[in-house]
Amino acid sequence: MIQRFIRTLVGAAVVAAFAGSAAAQDSKVADELAKYREALADGNPADLLEVKGAALWAEKRGPKNASLEQCDFGLGPGKLDGAYAQLPRYFKDTGKVMDVESRLVHCMVTLQGFKQEDVTKQWFSKPGTESDIEALVTFIGAKSNGMPINVPATHPEEKKMYQIGEYVFYRRSGPQDFSCAICHGQDGKRIRLQELGNLTTKEGAGTAMKTWPSYRVSQGAVWTMERRLIDCMRQARFPEPKYLSDSIIALQVYLQKNATGTVMETPGIKR
Repeated sequence: MIQRFIRTLVGAAVVAAFAGSAAAQDSKVADELAKYREALADGNPADLLEVKGAALWAEKRGPKNASLEQCDFGLGPGKLDGAYAQLPRYFKDTGKVMDVESRLVHCMVTLQGFKQEDVTKQWFSKPGTESDIEALVTFIGAKSNGMPINVPATHPEEKKMYQIGEYVFYRRSGPQDFSCAICHGQDGKRIRLQELGNLTTKEGAGTAMKTWPSYRVSQGAVWTMERRLIDCMRQARFPEPKYLSDSIIALQVYLQKNATGTVMETPGIKR
């Protein structure tokens, strides 16, 4: 009995020692990652894409030879300051809840006369080819820099999309029976060296949402929130949703409502 008790105490001490070592290692890794991100932030390549987006916004293009300066993102035609931080939202003219990308494409079609299939053909950049949509979203997003996210989802259609987004977040799917919540529904999770924020909380959702669009160093390109979410689903082996799909917009409503009150810091920069 005494020997068993002693073995238990020794075992507990060993576990505690390893736990302490792991915690110290985690702290060291977190510190190094913070230094890495701080170094990257000095000269964000996304700034160049923001400039390109500003030029595209004012340029007369398309069959109607018109600019996007009358595009209404919810605050009135051409008013961009703080608009991104209040998206997705319900738009009466379309009868739909729209995010920044679906609204932008809508304006490119209605104001400039482009066909949707043409403007969305290159919705994300590829090696050697930049995306006009990514440039425009970077420009629009930067107009909300320093402003709080404000997506209360009070309109009935917004409430519905929030509920759909919450369902998508928790729904297990795919060959691995996975869900967004498995990685992002609890505190203290990590995959390799990457911290996984708890997106069900204001702090976690805010940290995730406030810096998008972001320049991804590993990809050498700016990613929009739609691209990030679609890629997350691809990695989880889900059936990959289409660009501008309601499921992606609904998921953004869920995350932006959770992040409401967090101050935007965009364009961001990621690993």
